[in-house]
Amino acid sequence: MTNPDDLAAELTARNVAVVALTWVDNSGITRMKGIPVGRLAHAAQWGVGASPVFDTFLVDDSSVLGQYAGGPVGDLRLVPDLRKLTVLAGQPGWAWAPADRYDQNRDRHPQDARGVLERVVGKLADQGFTVRAGFEVEWCVTPSDSLPAYGMARVVEHSDYLRTLMEALIAENVLVEQLHPEYSPGQFEVSFSPLDPVGAADMLVLVRETIRAVSASFGRRASFAPRVVAGGVGNGGHIHLSLWRDSANLMLSDVGSSFVAGILARLPALLAFGAPSVASYLRLVPSHWAGAYACWGHENREAALRFVTGSPGERESAANIEVKCFDATANPYLALAALLSAGIVGVTDGASLPEPVEVDPASLASPPPRLPTSLSAAADALERDPLFASALGVELVDTVLAVRRGEVAVFDGASEEEIVARTLWRY
Repeated sequence: MTNPDDLAAELTARNVAVVALTWVDNSGITRMKGIPVGRLAHAAQWGVGASPVFDTFLVDDSSVLGQYAGGPVGDLRLVPDLRKLTVLAGQPGWAWAPADRYDQNRDRHPQDARGVLERVVGKLADQGFTVRAGFEVEWCVTPSDSLPAYGMARVVEHSDYLRTLMEALIAENVLVEQLHPEYSPGQFEVSFSPLDPVGAADMLVLVRETIRAVSASFGRRASFAPRVVAGGVGNGGHIHLSLWRDSANLMLSDVGSSFVAGILARLPALLAFGAPSVASYLRLVPSHWAGAYACWGHENREAALRFVTGSPGERESAANIEVKCFDATANPYLALAALLSAGIVGVTDGASLPEPVEVDPASLASPPPRLPTSLSAAADALERDPLFASALGVELVDTVLAVRRGEVAVFDGASEEEIVARTLWRY
């Protein structure tokens, strides 16, 4: 059902009063504007006004000025994607829809991340390819606990909370694959079935905000930050990708190998999209299963790219690549658009993968190169690589670089403890 009048009537019958229209900015923050249900048809036709200044917002809500964005002038229109309209089980009386951003002439805003991803997916389709994408969602809740990592005891301690969360996700038609406790105190992970790239990014936004809402209803706070305690193990934002053609998974073929090679070759620049915060580099260290080395390996959780083979009998459908060096501060639409752009160039160029690393890279006498160890270095790598301006747009990349360097300046001289404290509840 996509007729806005019919949808509004259904929402009203289900006691929904407000619809949240969301987009994710270049700093990885989900921003929103809410409309009463009675305005849904107007919003679908004319959009809801929103300043383009959000393109240059930083994590602390200050903003910078880029060559193509920033400042007080201009206006955009948020248009809800009614195909994705969802009643929020964790927020009674609310519904949600991802918003596309247009200018006042109804042209897609060139820095609309969702639109950029749609465009990249369209280019892949023109070449006969489709992609399945999925996210692992890690978070920590407070008050936390000192129960065993991955232990059933933690699930028992948080049983009602986790059950309520699962019920909410199921009610929102999230195809949950698994839920389990993670390594850090009070840390959990949920993953959902792979979808088309835009659908996966939409679903990630919905899942995170549902986790946040259910946590609040239990008197808890949820953090998706890369580090929640200085010196501890933080939250990742791993992305799984598989390349398909004519209903066949190509990841075990030469084409799939070239796709992975294209991503591997550009990982330093890709970090500016997938590990886009100063806090990201507190997490991205060796021997923490964060993928700090520019290498790949079969089921190697210390490699930046883990090749997931799947079990015998399902490998033809299950094989995929897991990007382990990304975290939850990323705008998921931009992260996927950048990954797919790099991967398809690898296919076009017939790129070859180096030999896999099948041990902890840090244990090698001559380990593979480290990925950038700072946001500044990742931004420099992005600026040096012309692919992304070509694939994603000059305006977008210029603004992303301005935002990255703005956040570097904001946290200049800050200790790890200060960075953690200032970012803990921003993501």
